[in-house]
Amino acid sequence: MTDSSQDLAQGRAAGQEQSQGPDARSGDARTRKFRQAAFWYLHVGLLYEGAVVAMWRNGLVNPIRGPIVLWLLLGAAIVALVFWGLWFRRSVWLARGIWALHALRLPSMIEGAFMPGPDAALPEAFYLTAIVVIVINLWMLARAGWDL
Repeated sequence: MTDSSQDLAQGRAAGQEQSQGPDARSGDARTRKFRQAAFWYLHVGLLYEGAVVAMWRNGLVNPIRGPIVLWLLLGAAIVALVFWGLWFRRSVWLARGIWALHALRLPSMIEGAFMPGPDAALPEAFYLTAIVVIVINLWMLARAGWDL
């Protein structure tokens, strides 16, 4: 059997091997990076929402700033917009902007983890976990935003 007849016998037309690989289903490498960043950010958003609820239940949320439901809905809307921008728009500038905002959070997380004040309301483990989550988020966003 010739190569082309073997391909046809296996259910493939000759010359279509490249479109049958894993990239045919999931897109190119850059698209996969944006999708991974979008799903990781979705998980980060779920952790934020969960942390707000836990802090609210323990009396750590200031009620003067408005009803908690409003803040939870606003947070969910932001997470949804970022997810949409990363998954569907594959916006390089959104990935880079979110990367910069999350990078700015690191100093306060490091302070809470390693230099907590005497009246710290949250344990150091909270901040250590946040550092890990934020650094992974920075990694995923950097891969998408700068095609690393």
